[in-house]
Amino acid sequence: MKKLSKAIAALASAAAIAFTATASVVPADYDELVNAKAVDTNNDDWLHAEGSRLYDMNGNEVWLTGANWFGFNCSENCVHYLWSADVDDVLKEVADRGINVIRFPISTELLVSWMDGTPNPVSSVSGNADPAFTINPDFVEADGKTLKDSMQIFDIIMQKCKKYGIKAFIDIHSPHSDNSGHNYNLWYGKAGVTTEVWIETLVWLADKYKNDDTLIGYDLKNEPHGKGQEGDEAAKWDGSKDENNWAYAATRCAEAILDVNPNALIFVEGVEQSMSGAMEGDYWGMPDRRDNSPYIGAWWGGNFRGAREYPIVPKQGTSQIVYSPHDYGPSVYAQTWFDKDFTEQTLLDDYWYDTWAWINAEDVAPELIGEWGGHMEGDNLKWMLLLRDYMIKNHINHTFWCLNTNSGDTGGLWDSLGFQQGAGTTIDWNEPKYEMFEESLWQTLSSGKYIGLDHEVALGKNGISLGDFYANYANSEGSNLDGGKKGSGGGNSVTPKPPVQTEPVEKPVTTTKAPETTTKAPETTTKPVSTTTKPAPTTTKPAPTTTTTKATPTEAPVVPTTTAGTGTTVTLIGDANCDGSVTMADAASIYQSIGNPDKYGLSKQGAANADCSNPGSGITAADALAVQKFCASLIEKLPIKE
Repeated sequence: MKKLSKAIAALASAAAIAFTATASVVPADYDELVNAKAVDTNNDDWLHAEGSRLYDMNGNEVWLTGANWFGFNCSENCVHYLWSADVDDVLKEVADRGINVIRFPISTELLVSWMDGTPNPVSSVSGNADPAFTINPDFVEADGKTLKDSMQIFDIIMQKCKKYGIKAFIDIHSPHSDNSGHNYNLWYGKAGVTTEVWIETLVWLADKYKNDDTLIGYDLKNEPHGKGQEGDEAAKWDGSKDENNWAYAATRCAEAILDVNPNALIFVEGVEQSMSGAMEGDYWGMPDRRDNSPYIGAWWGGNFRGAREYPIVPKQGTSQIVYSPHDYGPSVYAQTWFDKDFTEQTLLDDYWYDTWAWINAEDVAPELIGEWGGHMEGDNLKWMLLLRDYMIKNHINHTFWCLNTNSGDTGGLWDSLGFQQGAGTTIDWNEPKYEMFEESLWQTLSSGKYIGLDHEVALGKNGISLGDFYANYANSEGSNLDGGKKGSGGGNSVTPKPPVQTEPVEKPVTTTKAPETTTKAPETTTKPVSTTTKPAPTTTKPAPTTTTTKATPTEAPVVPTTTAGTGTTVTLIGDANCDGSVTMADAASIYQSIGNPDKYGLSKQGAANADCSNPGSGITAADALAVQKFCASLIEKLPIKE
């Protein structure tokens, strides 16, 4: 798909455009490098976090705007509808419609079968009803009649995503393969899955795909949940090393994945309930109280109150961590915050801010709303429009639930799919829902071209590549990112004003109970929630508790005795931004400093560290290129001396 030589060209081009550097910054050995490294490395589209935003390797801001397509989590062991639709047709149309990333739910049980070399069979593609394989011919073996296994089909789907400029990430929807497995609380305890097995399978997949940037990340567990009074059977978020402590398990899993692929994004969801601090001596597992409850509830996967005190901080740093709440409207469950004529501000006051929105608003980490959606009616439509506009204004990444038609409590973006020989697949979209959703897709501001996340491959027939956007559109028309700011395609938006109460407010008594779960195979259906107590408004917001750092793809040697032309001692050669690691962000920092030194000038220490190509020659684009070569493993160490 991509050649590293072209990635280097894109970096130089983007730097020249975004940071007003001149053509003279391209190093003399550029053509030699292009000719020598014309191999497909698939390593130029990885993303990283800085503050509340995601960036590509060039330091350009990106926006993940996508949808869910479930089925690998179900007993069919494959995304649904490929019994009546060709995967090429489907993904082409998804790309044409501007969806730049797909979240694929999957089960640990299925990953175990892949890792063990005995992939579970698929029961939901055209071969079952169409033995001639007129639909999805790529899914049949050379004999023309044997269906490929679930792992082979997943790999083919990833290749098709790559073909159409779509990125992907998986989400562990449940330990076991079950069409209603999302109802289960934890990441372990079903189908022989332990915490260790859950981690091992994710590490195995991350290692398998570490050189393919189509699969950009891993959502560690869908909607960890359970009510506090369930104790060990419910997911909690605290500072313990208990097996049901989601914060501890997620940190362990993130570290293990980043050990094999330091470029992968790690999506961490919330829990359902947190301790309210209502009374001294309250503890996780105690019975609930009708009045002054010890627990604060939220949507499954939506509660990040515990992250203030116990953030996810892997040993590799936080540059790959993305917090991923889920949020739904009243058609899924009539939460107390919908009991009034709600507005964006009342939603922030009553639920969003303290539960999850603070993470983005206080620049702690990026967020991706992993699931949102529902039926186009009444207050549910009103809620969807408010959340959609809030995400656009504040550059919150998101994946809509869902493409599928068979989600019982939300419906889908599709109404039906069918296949006719010679004509291909016909997808009937729910056009009113898509029209509502489409405004939240990343697109150029006036021409309306959808912006992909691949530097070279355009996103379908109506889209452009990421490289094309930053070369030809970012400084002219810009995008709808953050309300249409130009230059970088976005920028820091105005931080939403935290909710303020002038007087203490007593917590109301909540009499509603979480709904009973409903199982409807082969659907992923209801998403029950806890409504034990509405959170008490607060008068102030604590400062962020974590600092973003960069993951280190490879370790540059520390050279404490070497000095640059400034006389400053080098602490880590190549570490231009002085964050303790050497990544593509350092190359971007060097280019920025060349293009606009008044705004992006390096610190004295950063300049000493950055002088890594012919040290003593001053800071040039050759230093940025040297860092990029090092991060891409084209050279073994820094500095380069020629």
